[in-house]
Amino acid sequence: MPCTQIDEYDTIYLMAQGNEKLAAAMEALQAVQKHGIVRSEDLSRRYRDRLVTAGFLTPIINGWLQVANPTAPSGSTASWFGAYWSFISQYLQARFGDEYCLSAEASIKKHVQSTIIPQQILVSVTSRINNTISLPHDTSITVFASPENISAQQKMKIDGVWTLSLAAAICKVSEPYYANNAEEMELALRMVRDPSELLEILLENGSTTKAGRLVGAYNFLGDTKTASRIKSAMVAAGHTIEEKNPFRRPEPMLSGRTRIVSPHIARLEGLWADMRDQVIEQFADYNIPLLSTAEYLADLEDRYAADAYNSLSIEGYRVTPELIQRVRDYGWNPEATPEDRMHQDALAAHGYYLAFQAVKQSIERILNGVEAAKVIDNDFHDWYTQMFSPQATAGIIKPAQLAGYRNNPVYLRGSMHVPPAAESVPDCMDTFIELMTAEENAAVQAVLGHFIFVFVHPYTDGNGRIGRFIMNAGFSSGGFPWTVIHQNRREEYLAALEEASVRRNITPFAQFVREEMESKRTGA
Repeated sequence: MPCTQIDEYDTIYLMAQGNEKLAAAMEALQAVQKHGIVRSEDLSRRYRDRLVTAGFLTPIINGWLQVANPTAPSGSTASWFGAYWSFISQYLQARFGDEYCLSAEASIKKHVQSTIIPQQILVSVTSRINNTISLPHDTSITVFASPENISAQQKMKIDGVWTLSLAAAICKVSEPYYANNAEEMELALRMVRDPSELLEILLENGSTTKAGRLVGAYNFLGDTKTASRIKSAMVAAGHTIEEKNPFRRPEPMLSGRTRIVSPHIARLEGLWADMRDQVIEQFADYNIPLLSTAEYLADLEDRYAADAYNSLSIEGYRVTPELIQRVRDYGWNPEATPEDRMHQDALAAHGYYLAFQAVKQSIERILNGVEAAKVIDNDFHDWYTQMFSPQATAGIIKPAQLAGYRNNPVYLRGSMHVPPAAESVPDCMDTFIELMTAEENAAVQAVLGHFIFVFVHPYTDGNGRIGRFIMNAGFSSGGFPWTVIHQNRREEYLAALEEASVRRNITPFAQFVREEMESKRTGA
């Protein structure tokens, strides 16, 4: 998957050698920035102008700026989406103190740990204010006076932002939200620990319509026990309940459970269940060539040069003392110096070759009858280590990066999808392997294996290349040919992944992969 945030010391191409003035400005910035956000009043005008000119700061709105990556392509969204919730929390706290709360819909997104940056969020405040604040990349905050929606008993902080409690948000959310955000609402309902949390609010307000909606929703999800408890309690209190299912889909995303603990794990399970039939449909009529193991491996080797496909790019960072010192001391610049650039390219090419050979050995075991999921589970960390060992040996990256999963956030250029937090990655990857192991269809294993892997983005770097290795390992178990994603279709590739990540539609990506597989036969 293109574009990750990796260690700032390895990704920021320093713009000046011995630049004491810039280094001093960065030192001041490092002292006042909070999670990549800076208030203008906290930094002198001289330093602000210097950092904005150098590309290390970019304005958000009047009085607020964010730390930026000076080497990021023009129009890149990654830095903003990475800093989005940090800005929201700091801005709202600075302007309204504790006298605000996200709307029910925005609160639901925070509770279920939505991976999608919202284009607009609604915020209730106690003061008489109604206005919309435009933010970068077509995002915005709409603030409206609604003191009745702000109750200390129904508020809680998530990631520094005041939200409604889960139960309060569910009870306040509008009916259309169920149809337009079915995944989020199903996860939210399944996260409720006990219906008494909902009933306390429903009974206090005599909310018969909302109670009927929740009864219908829980019955649709198969949680008849919770539905019955809500209905019985409301009837006992003298209310008449008319059950209504607010969901507009034929069946739930998840089945066989009534409560979830981790929304990320449940989301992965739901994505796989929702998407697998779409993938099967795209590959059902593919005429699989009959090749011996030797012929398959020979064909794979022939594809090596075309498969050396570079999808890495660089995203955001945080200012640190070490980075400041590098601005003072070094002039290394791979973007401008051919020798430095060639050195990096040579190391990357060597690492890819080592990884490819490891993948080839893995595929040979799959072709000889070992289950693909078992091989992938056992080997994909080794593919990653092989890929980056030359850079680690040369000191381009820190050796600790070879240890495994990331311990930092990552942001994807041009995408509104933000991968799960680092602490969720191990559980997500366990779920990923469980889904791969349970899947019997090779095309589904390949296409969803690629998609879910980059959706989680478990590594600091190299997720796209490892994801495509996983895709081709899955394909090999069904005899499908090794498939190359071509550089000249990069934008289509990214758009298809975005469609799957943000709008939960895998069909364009499955079609795209099928077309790339077909291009192998025509020599394209």
